[in-house]
Amino acid sequence: MEITKDMLIADALRAGNTEAIASTLQSIGMHCFGCAMARGETVEEAAMVHGVDVDDLVKQLNVAAKSE
Repeated sequence: MEITKDMLIADALRAGNTEAIASTLQSIGMHCFGCAMARGETVEEAAMVHGVDVDDLVKQLNVAAKSE
């Protein structure tokens, strides 16, 4: 499954290698995967909140999702 900027964080975490995806999100300062925001916030919204370029983050997340 391809991660997109309009995908919810909770869904993105299930799009592949969950540990690598979580690590990528942690690298931008997002540590609360179980909170309500993860269930209702998109990748794009998270990128904006954390001051990260969304296109770059999506690329990183997709690489992480496909990692072994």
